[in-house]
Amino acid sequence: MTTLHEVQRDQDGPFMAKIAFILLCHKDPDAIIQQARQLTAVGDCIAIHFDARAPREAYDRIQTALADDPNVAFASRRIRCGWGEWSLVQATLYAVEAAVAAFPRATHFYMVSGDCMAIKSASFAHDFLDRHDKDYIESFDFFDSDWIKTGFKEERLIYWHWFNERTQKRRFYWSFWAQRRFGITRQVPADLQVMIGSQWWCLRRRTIEAVLDFTRTRRDVMRFFRTTWIPDETFFQTVVRHLIPGKEIETRTMTFLMFTDYGMPVTFFNDHYDLLLAQDALFARKISAEAKELKARLGALYASERQDFRISNEGRNLFTFLTGRGRIGRRFAPRFWETESSLGRERELLIVTCKKWHVAKRLVAAIRDQTTVPAIDYLFNEERTDMPDLGGIAASLGKRTRHRRALMRMLFDYYATERMVICLDTSSLDLMQDFFSDRSITRLLEIECAMTDDYLIGHARRTGLAGEQTSSDALAQILPTVRFDILSEADRIRDAGFANHVRIRESAGPAENATAIAAFLNVPPETAGSIAQTPYLFAD
Repeated sequence: MTTLHEVQRDQDGPFMAKIAFILLCHKDPDAIIQQARQLTAVGDCIAIHFDARAPREAYDRIQTALADDPNVAFASRRIRCGWGEWSLVQATLYAVEAAVAAFPRATHFYMVSGDCMAIKSASFAHDFLDRHDKDYIESFDFFDSDWIKTGFKEERLIYWHWFNERTQKRRFYWSFWAQRRFGITRQVPADLQVMIGSQWWCLRRRTIEAVLDFTRTRRDVMRFFRTTWIPDETFFQTVVRHLIPGKEIETRTMTFLMFTDYGMPVTFFNDHYDLLLAQDALFARKISAEAKELKARLGALYASERQDFRISNEGRNLFTFLTGRGRIGRRFAPRFWETESSLGRERELLIVTCKKWHVAKRLVAAIRDQTTVPAIDYLFNEERTDMPDLGGIAASLGKRTRHRRALMRMLFDYYATERMVICLDTSSLDLMQDFFSDRSITRLLEIECAMTDDYLIGHARRTGLAGEQTSSDALAQILPTVRFDILSEADRIRDAGFANHVRIRESAGPAENATAIAAFLNVPPETAGSIAQTPYLFAD
């Protein structure tokens, strides 16, 4: 995949790319006027479709304010748009037709909304498009991909949808259930592979012209998509993939956007400026209408000649990390392995837990060296852990975790032992609780390490919360949260009140740590002392 890391501007050569933005909007005429002026100030163009549901006075205001700008065009027709309807695609086509006719020198057509803003300079965007002769549009196989997470899937296509689900809910579902009850279905046009993806695309001129030709010659396809549900996620995605060789398509959007667990777009505010500039995209959606400062800064950015963007691309991982706090460890029902299996009443499972994996691995290596107890590293946290071949059950972290007790029984049997050591990350509280609830004997050794800023920065980069290019200011904001998260994992382990729970500390001496190791392993003091004096045990 082409990334923005690869852009290197030739300072001696002029820009060739010229973008015609396709803007669908329905409110806030002042913001639309400002957005159009910012995007055209550097020589780009814009074609606007302003929803016919909006007042005529608002549309007249936009037209009057932009009348003297030759780089602004308006769709030949205004239509009333509704979510999930064909009207959104038709409005886009009207704006595209206007842009193709008005801007013969436009090389690329970029779909935006009134909530989108550039997060790179125009010169950077033009250079990127010059150097990569491709179309940027998400286009995943409709049936085989998991792009649709919930709700209708094939029902979007095989039934006719004449009504708007939001404004005509009763008619929408009456129509759907009637067709389903009487087995009335239709076929996808035979030569099409239906694709799905984000509606925020950037397409080359020859691709746009091919799509417009297709709309005029393939009336059967147009009739089909007019009565599909949410066609703005399938029409362009399918037609572009049908017309253009796959090697010329990047299955991605150049617009950075995220969604919450509830399927709502994440909104960006004034303090997100540095985060947005660090993402691997040219635009972002959606910018809050109240973020006046952010909008002003991004508008000035697009008109600048700036090229020094440090792409760290940690936005989605960071959002997941921050919003996921507080949801850890919630259990709503016993799993089948909790009620129907056991490791064995006489067996001992010895768990070493530490956030610094390299420290735990050094300790476990010493245990293997100086005792006969089999020991396996982070088998539930690390895909490539060195462990015996136990078939499909050990093939992935997901399978290991789902069948945790069955896997552990197989390992006890494989090593013909009644005692075994494993490592777990401190975040794996649910695994610890599961093993401690078993009839077997379970012991826990927690390794408490110093968490320096350098270690936390490395941890943030390893987990995708930061990249190599993340600024020091951004890291300074992230580190307190990362540190608190690690400390809170240790607190949750202690709050769980596990029996047979001991700790060794980087700040303690070998003699104190040896006492805890002896209790954990049930080995003589001499053996425990030797393990505690493992060279460079806590070194980073």
